[in-house]
Amino acid sequence: MTILADPMDRALELACEAAAAGEVPVGAVIVDPETGEIVAEGANAPISGHDPTAHAEIVALRRAAEKLGNYRLTGLTMYVTLEPCAMCAGAISLARIGKLVFGACDPKGGAVIHGARFFEQPTCHWRPDVEQDEARGEAASQLLKAFFKARRK
Repeated sequence: MTILADPMDRALELACEAAAAGEVPVGAVIVDPETGEIVAEGANAPISGHDPTAHAEIVALRRAAEKLGNYRLTGLTMYVTLEPCAMCAGAISLARIGKLVFGACDPKGGAVIHGARFFEQPTCHWRPDVEQDEARGEAASQLLKAFFKARRK
């Protein structure tokens, strides 16, 4: 059993690992808030996995569902370094995640507080509590900016 004082720190470590592998630096951790146990984690892997759906959130959701033997992850908390896109927000809703904590905002591709605002749509059947970790969001934002700046050279 792995328990961390701040799961967002682990999500940031996973984002750094993704960047080192040439993937967009995003990390996600799913935690049982009652015990503090990390249930599953994931890092972006669409390039290495040849899978356009292998976003950090999806990877973590798949691992958590497999570990628990249930696709419904009710009551768990997901920590992710970047505001989820529409695909990931949809998967978070379908998994019935209880709370979503994200770091950096994504005005271009995010779908939680930007863009589609997925959880506010009347067709969304499950809405997690949502919180932004602004303190860690700045670190996640800087990691993303450095990653893309290096790619533009």
